[in-house]
Amino acid sequence: MIEFLTPGQLVRSPEHPEWGLGQVQSVVDGKITVNFEEVGKVVINGDHVALEPV
Repeated sequence: MIEFLTPGQLVRSPEHPEWGLGQVQSVVDGKITVNFEEVGKVVINGDHVALEPV
């Protein structure tokens, strides 16, 4: 699922809509770093948390 994500891409977390819009910072070894509008930088395990491209 994380194969389609690239740095700079805009995403949302359907499990956490309160986080707002996020921008992918990096994708390394299944870990995705996203900078969200409302909570700042979050490191996400791509195997356990879904992200939707915007």
